[in-house]
Amino acid sequence: MDATERVSPAGSVPVDAPPTGAGRRGGRVAGLALACHPGPALAVTALTCALALGSGLGVPRSALVTAAVLTGQLSVGWCNDAYDARRDARAGRRGKPASDGTVGAGTVWVAATAALTVCVLLSLACGVLAGTVHLAAVAAAWLYNLRLKATALSWLPYVAGFGALPAAVNLSLPGGPAPRWWTVAAGALLGFAAHLADTLPDIAADRAAGILGLPHRLGDTGTRLLLPLPLLGATAVLALGPPGPVGARGAAALALAGAAALVGPALGRRWRKAALAGAVAVAAVDLTLLLVEGVAAG
Repeated sequence: MDATERVSPAGSVPVDAPPTGAGRRGGRVAGLALACHPGPALAVTALTCALALGSGLGVPRSALVTAAVLTGQLSVGWCNDAYDARRDARAGRRGKPASDGTVGAGTVWVAATAALTVCVLLSLACGVLAGTVHLAAVAAAWLYNLRLKATALSWLPYVAGFGALPAAVNLSLPGGPAPRWWTVAAGALLGFAAHLADTLPDIAADRAAGILGLPHRLGDTGTRLLLPLPLLGATAVLALGPPGPVGARGAAALALAGAAALVGPALGRRWRKAALAGAVAVAAVDLTLLLVEGVAAG
């Protein structure tokens, strides 16, 4: 075996070899489904769908925006797994189809490219400006996979991507109205928090693999201490940003988000995904507040 050959965690399956047990089509399909990072992909897609419907886009237009975001997320997830196949194999990470022989890395690259092509077409069908904003976010996510993940700018694609979602939705409305600043700011803050929370459980393993993104430079303790700030900031922006006094809904959202933002990182040492669960809970509170107050109003 030469130095360019990629191996599975078991050390016996080349990453680029034909899928084991998966010479069957069903195995490849299942492998591709797992390789796209289905949890985050579906979560971001569902968030976009809720924003689109809440903005008054209507079902057909909302479906178009949602499909554009879904294909973009699929391309990003597949790009991530294909590019990281060698590193994942070395680290012995489970649940990584592109590195354990379930599906070939080349097949995953083809899927990523196909999804990206469809994403470009669907995004531009939403309108040139809306499509450009969304495609810029997808490009930032690909740049994260290929380069920025291991740098101090690892947070930037998350901030750009999450901030772009409400902007793209608003720009898809008739006339392409500019998004309200607080929706974009809240999305960007949630994106920053998502990066911290998603990386937190794997900081030690990532460092060992040579990845030095912002959370890895901050370390476990620094990341835990920082995480509640963007989570609380996102909710505060949504509650305080719109004109007028803060209502009962805003105050309740701040209280609920504050509790989730603090409890999640605090429980992180006992439950690996506690911080991420707390971030998801805050995002749910923020989305509810945004939908109740009106996505496109004001």
